[in-house]
Amino acid sequence: DETSLIWITSNGERSLKLAAISKIIPGQRTAVFQRYLRPEKDYLSFSLIYNNGKRSLDLICKDKVEAEVWIAGLKALISSGQGGRSKIDGWSDGGLYLGDGRDLTSNSASDSSVSTTRDISSDISVRFNPNTSSMSLRPENSFHPERTHIASDSTNMQIKGSGSDFLRVSVSSAPSTSSHGSAPDDYDALGDVYIWGEVICDSVVNAVADKDANYWSSRDDVLLPRPLESNVVLDVHHVACGVKHAALVTRQGEIFTWGEESGGRLGHGVGKDVIQPHLVESLAVTSVGFVACGEFHTCAVTMAGELYTWGDGTHNAGLLGHGTDVSHWIPKRISGPLEGLQVATVTCGPWHTALITSTGQLFTFGDGTFGVLGHGDRENVPYPREVESLSGLRTIAVACGVWHTAAI
Repeated sequence: DETSLIWITSNGERSLKLAAISKIIPGQRTAVFQRYLRPEKDYLSFSLIYNNGKRSLDLICKDKVEAEVWIAGLKALISSGQGGRSKIDGWSDGGLYLGDGRDLTSNSASDSSVSTTRDISSDISVRFNPNTSSMSLRPENSFHPERTHIASDSTNMQIKGSGSDFLRVSVSSAPSTSSHGSAPDDYDALGDVYIWGEVICDSVVNAVADKDANYWSSRDDVLLPRPLESNVVLDVHHVACGVKHAALVTRQGEIFTWGEESGGRLGHGVGKDVIQPHLVESLAVTSVGFVACGEFHTCAVTMAGELYTWGDGTHNAGLLGHGTDVSHWIPKRISGPLEGLQVATVTCGPWHTALITSTGQLFTFGDGTFGVLGHGDRENVPYPREVESLSGLRTIAVACGVWHTAAI
């Protein structure tokens, strides 16, 4: 009936009412994921937050297609099931239930956090049938996934399935907290953005006779942090700043940009400044997990591990990574050298870009002045190229300066 997520364990049937889910959080951001972090699977991971933010169902999909299908399908079911209401309001008091009727969220001694976790640390199968017109979440009794061996005190469980349409599922009854130590109830609060410094504003600027007048939107010096103004409610988990523009990603996987338009770096397809965060509509059909801003371009990584870039490509530096000097006013996916690879993170300097794949490979592209790309020369590279001197090592973080790059 598309009202519950159902799966089978060795101890019986489990189900989670979709009405109880308050958020879908992409990536590995819950307390469970932070304790058992697998960064190479971040782009395949997401968490369902339920019971007023006190609990999470943490999932890892087997590939990018499956991740996109599950996230999109669950979003659609949850949204339609709530009659269009916001994902941050109260919702109903659904919960996670055992097959025999016991409520897994019970506070009784027999259903404590630790004992419950041990009880459900067993094989789970969840099937999605891509041949049906709607999403069907149902148990598959005939499927027997390979058993995963876990320590008895584990609060996390990974299941490997041999079928092509099965999830590896991580289940926890422990309260979800962020990696920064937030309280469990913080998941019910919005991720607000505060800004300060030179900020674009909607003041009217008259040119009159002054040839040097600013024909763009005006700027204000904001001396103290203040909430970012927006026409829509935003629940933000990531924000990035360029020189004169900025971008944010919501917990729902949407990407918004704003600031001074130049060469298409805002990704809206029009040459207008944007005062407040505006949805990048061409990426609304996918789930974005990360964004980075250079001076003239913007990059976004989807939950499927795909890299999109857009902006001013006319600087003869290969800034956008598409192999040409053509500007792109809406996001375009980079293929070529990245085909078959999943991008985990990306960072931008003013004139070059660096990215890390899920397997720890480091790629760079753009202007090669001063050897900033790490390829042993000063040549520009218009497409992602692996830093061969670090091949065989696992890169876990990278940062771009103006004319230098650093990696861990």
